[in-house]
Amino acid sequence: MPVNDRYVLDACAVIAFLNKEPGAETIVDLIQRAEYKEIALYMTSIQALEVYYDRIRIKGRDYADTFLHALYTSSIKILDHVSRANIRIAGHLKTRYSLSLADAVACAAAYSLSAFLVTADHHELTPVEKGENIPFFWFR
Repeated sequence: MPVNDRYVLDACAVIAFLNKEPGAETIVDLIQRAEYKEIALYMTSIQALEVYYDRIRIKGRDYADTFLHALYTSSIKILDHVSRANIRIAGHLKTRYSLSLADAVACAAAYSLSAFLVTADHHELTPVEKGENIPFFWFR
């Protein structure tokens, strides 16, 4: 596992954790380390929205609402605001790499926090890793 004290979770990381997919144990470790205050673990509200609508689609609104409450009361710090600087960074990344808005915002958050972006979206994000000063933590 990379040595750093800040990580930003991509939606795919949380979905892998919830679905017990390959790599879920790595996300469990990060969450436990955040609970013990060994690291700071972040997620943008855009990624939270992605997981929330995924949970509605798969398990229904009641389950999704329970998940959302648990997320906001967990050791994961939700970034509810996108700063002007991050709007500019995300806009640049979205344009240069044809990223989804959510991926661009997650990358901007990781960049501004000097944090690893925890993801498995190699296809979309490997070009960003190669072309930008954003550290990635590939959990699978």
